Amino acid sequence: MTVSETSGTERRPDTRAGERPSLPAGLLDLATATGEEESIAVEEPATGAEIASIPACGEAAVHRAVEGAREAGADWAERPASERAEVIERFHDLLLDRQAEVLDVLQLETGKARRHAYQEVIAAAGTARHYAVRAERYLEPERRKGAFPGLTRADVFHEPKGVVGLIAPWNYPFELVVSDSIPALLAGNAVVCKPAEQTTHTALYGLRLLREAGLPEDVFQIVPGRGPDVGPALIEGVDHVGFTGSTAVGRTVAAQAGEHLTSCSLELGGKNPAIVRADADVRKAVDGLVRGCFDNAGQTCIAIERVYVHESIYDEFVDRFADATDALEPAATYDWSSRFGSLLSADQLERVESHVEDARADGATVRCGGRARPDVGPYFYEPTVLTDVEEDMAVCCEETFGPVVSVHPVGDDEEAVERANDSEYGLNASVWTADEERGRELAGRIEAGTVNVNEAYAAAYGSVDAPMGGMKDSGIGRRHGEEGFYKYTESKTVATQRVDAFAEPAIPFGVYTRIMSGVMKLWRRVPGLR
Repeated sequence: MTVSETSGTERRPDTRAGERPSLPAGLLDLATATGEEESIAVEEPATGAEIASIPACGEAAVHRAVEGAREAGADWAERPASERAEVIERFHDLLLDRQAEVLDVLQLETGKARRHAYQEVIAAAGTARHYAVRAERYLEPERRKGAFPGLTRADVFHEPKGVVGLIAPWNYPFELVVSDSIPALLAGNAVVCKPAEQTTHTALYGLRLLREAGLPEDVFQIVPGRGPDVGPALIEGVDHVGFTGSTAVGRTVAAQAGEHLTSCSLELGGKNPAIVRADADVRKAVDGLVRGCFDNAGQTCIAIERVYVHESIYDEFVDRFADATDALEPAATYDWSSRFGSLLSADQLERVESHVEDARADGATVRCGGRARPDVGPYFYEPTVLTDVEEDMAVCCEETFGPVVSVHPVGDDEEAVERANDSEYGLNASVWTADEERGRELAGRIEAGTVNVNEAYAAAYGSVDAPMGGMKDSGIGRRHGEEGFYKYTESKTVATQRVDAFAEPAIPFGVYTRIMSGVMKLWRRVPGLR
């Protein structure tokens, strides 16, 4: 079965009564392909129906895309940063105007609840606004202190790397494709993106909006296909590679990038902990962690999967948390009513079932959920709360990437922090407390790239001016903030010497060294010369 296609120019208000949407027409025309590829079927997770197919591109299509992007990118890089920013500002407005169609495509390809699809729209729009406003300032030459004050001048310029290659995931296929591309484009780069096979149409819709906003053709290209076929050729051809996905695949990407001395940024897996202190507002902690654990059916790299609760409030917390989780009824709808959508695929469902069943067999208690829901759709699984989970169970130490969380009692803050850090991952964490100062202190001791106090993940991720990324096995590099922009640039220092400060001295060299050593001591003591 194939879903019919609608006009790509249609603008309808998002007042859907829940009817099944259609894929916009002509999206695949925007993809880079040779025309000789086999097809990959695309599935609607909510029903299991085949809704479309995409070309399975290989090396030839990748080389074509990179060459075209490099040629088009040269002209794009010559444009003033202010002109590039105008394109992204227009994209921002187009995205908000066309959000209903974006949400339709997102839901069709991912099966997520519409309210969770909307998170992608808001995040992408926020990133576009943030970088469009700041790009010109980021790219201004920076005056630095020269080797000899007054005699030598040093200026730092930020130049585009060239062609940026992005390998994007399926869980947030619009937001991560767009939000990682925007700073790269604003810095003057061209972009070639390999989206996940399951969500290529979503990425292509982002490309459509960027081109409608004025992005020149070929500056941003999308190459559909399977990772092993597209990834190596992409990494070989580009000047920087960005990858979001599992730690296992991230290691492969890093190794391949290293072979070509290509810089890379990697946002990888997480087994993210939350700490609920004895003084926490239990109601607020429960409400926040239900969102933090089960948004997007738990298929979020920064979702909370382990919760450590002080023993004095443990029973109350677990009872309330299980009740609130149990109220999340899975539903396959295309309106705003559902708070809990589908897993993406049979593979995701199998992983979730395996973690829960293995834990149950080893003595864990299922407080709510714990079963698939084929009556709703082929890949639905109930949001699940587990207790009596041992640290060596897979559900406690391996990333589940699904709607499953384990809750553990702890005796004090020291134990909570120790157990939170007892993981090879370090992506995101959460602390819940009435004492914000103590919360920030504990946050500083948790080994994670982002830590939220009295929120699960949105406070840190939504702070686009601040960097976001992982420690330990959770990644290399950062998105957001200045770090998320400058990673797409090469820093060039231009130093200008005004006199012969480095010429052979006209005095005996021994005398020269004594004079210079004295000058160096003076510099350290004069604040303006340091």
